[in-house]
Amino acid sequence: MEQLIPIFSVYLLIFVRLSAFFVTLPLFSYRTIPAQHRIGFSAVLAWIMYYVVATDPIPIDGYYFLLIIKETMVGLLVGFTAYMIVSAIQIAGGFIDFQMGFAIANVVDPQTGAQSPITGQYLYTFALLLLLALNGHHLLLDGIYYSYEFIPLTEAWIPFKNESLVNYIITAFNSVFVIAFQMAVPIVGTLFLVDVALGIVARTVPQLNIFVVGFPIKIAVSFIVLFVVMGVIMALTSQLFEQMLLTMRDVMKLMGS
Repeated sequence: MEQLIPIFSVYLLIFVRLSAFFVTLPLFSYRTIPAQHRIGFSAVLAWIMYYVVATDPIPIDGYYFLLIIKETMVGLLVGFTAYMIVSAIQIAGGFIDFQMGFAIANVVDPQTGAQSPITGQYLYTFALLLLLALNGHHLLLDGIYYSYEFIPLTEAWIPFKNESLVNYIITAFNSVFVIAFQMAVPIVGTLFLVDVALGIVARTVPQLNIFVVGFPIKIAVSFIVLFVVMGVIMALTSQLFEQMLLTMRDVMKLMGS
């Protein structure tokens, strides 16, 4: 029994970090995935990583509980960083819905349970399918594995006082809106021109009820432009996934410094 305690202590730390990852990590944190499956998947991966992550036995004492808290914070923060980058797709959909007139109609996001824009959820579903097609879920699991090279198990402190970590997260958060605007600008710009044209028609033909005519026109134009630029949006989405992985790596480097 005494020989199993050091093994259990190291395994528990690995399991805590993996479980925290899967709470906020894109795709793996979907509420439609039963919690029992995620816990079982974390337990199996933790058992595999236990034989790969080389570390000395860790005694269970007061310092050990600090390690558990640190592992939880590492998993939640890195997973949330990845989700924050991917959420640019839903922000872009919110920009598009606002111009289309769909902002008043939202759907429930199965991942968070919150209200999300219709177009944003539509694009986000395609983005997750693209992530699976590009084997991005394998890269996410690789990122979890290589996190132990940047943030070892035996280090109980995270350098939150280091302002470079906070500044980097703020910069990454700002880049989310830039990417979202790049995704939405073809459709938003086209709808702006449609609004200008409808304004000219309303001034030249006052008898025409522009609100009744303009709403279906804007929806039709939006769908046509969305179909045309879908390839560009998916190309930006693939670059977004690359930035997500790089951001996860840099955050882990800063946390392990």
